[in-house]
Amino acid sequence: MADRVTVIGWDGSPLTTAARAALGAATLVAGAAHHLALPEVPPAAERIRLGSVALAARRIAAHRGTAVVLADGDPGFFGVVRTLRVPEFGLEVEVVPAVSSVATAFARAGMPWDDAQVVVAHPRTLRRAVNVCRAHPKVAVLTSPGAGPAELGLLMEGVHRTFVICEELGTDRERVTVVTSDRAADHTWRDPNVVVVAGGTPGQAPAADGWITGRDPAAGPRGWSLPSEAYTGPFGEGETELLRTAQLARLGPRLGDLVWDIGCGSGAFATESARAGAAVIAVDRDVHACARTDAAARRFGVQLQIVRGTAPHVLEDLPEPDVVRIGGGGARVVSAVADRRPQRIVAHAATRDDAERVGRDLTEHGYRVECALLQSVGLDTRAWTETERSVVFLLSAEIPRREAPR
Repeated sequence: MADRVTVIGWDGSPLTTAARAALGAATLVAGAAHHLALPEVPPAAERIRLGSVALAARRIAAHRGTAVVLADGDPGFFGVVRTLRVPEFGLEVEVVPAVSSVATAFARAGMPWDDAQVVVAHPRTLRRAVNVCRAHPKVAVLTSPGAGPAELGLLMEGVHRTFVICEELGTDRERVTVVTSDRAADHTWRDPNVVVVAGGTPGQAPAADGWITGRDPAAGPRGWSLPSEAYTGPFGEGETELLRTAQLARLGPRLGDLVWDIGCGSGAFATESARAGAAVIAVDRDVHACARTDAAARRFGVQLQIVRGTAPHVLEDLPEPDVVRIGGGGARVVSAVADRRPQRIVAHAATRDDAERVGRDLTEHGYRVECALLQSVGLDTRAWTETERSVVFLLSAEIPRREAPR
């Protein structure tokens, strides 16, 4: 095992005294090509070009001497420190940090970033990173080849955002460009880069004495399923408070998900899903329902994409969903949704015959289906008399675990 392993962050500034001393004593140096070209790297040191950090860690673990790993920005923030500290390598490291590329990108943009989300985009995680950008008004995206500004822009179709694209931060080739998301695919961008994605409906403004990064969970009303009075009716048969609560519990919308709300009605379910951090596309053929949904989203400071049209045809060009609420549309909509293979689907039915038809269709598409009869009775607590009664079948469907999630 190496006698000593020092990880040095580099942000383009002159190296600190501690960093120069560690480099001067190194018998092995690992880093990218521009790191290995630094004049402080000892000529006699063994050099490892960083590609796979895990492979480099194995060589460092087998090295007899003093090792240094050079990395851009803060190596403890989505950086190499996590991999080097994996137990299988047995490495204890000292870290000399630098300013992270995310902090530098927001500095170049002249924006605070304590209220921002930060995501990493690889080809395998690109869709989830895009969903975070859809759902939040300020996001920093650490990109990678094949998951850069152009790919982000293409997948953001239908959602307008501003991109601040920071290429090769800290180098002589640094470049900062501001474009709209629909124009990002018109250019070729240099790696590495960081994209600050900003815009959309203004969210809940962070307090001047903010206490937590990202969105303040206390900024909105308490509760993850608000009473119907919080929204503007009229409400359809599938929009009772109890049913909405059960649907949210079954779907579990979360950060990184894309939710389809088909037949959004009052906008209550779409808004609740967005409050949970998910990206949401709310669909309805009625112009008034779309307007109510937009008003609810603005009132609670969340981001929604609202699409007016009739399902199932309007669904054809929408991006792939993770979970779907079907608020209406019949068997054709259920089949069209199931064909897109979301992980979970919820629907409702007024009669047992309708519930059986929906359940059979979902089962034939390979979903595991559950059905429950929900009955709620509202009471006036002043006289303890009944005010309303609702009976509905709730169907929830899930792809079996053997089918890998996307």
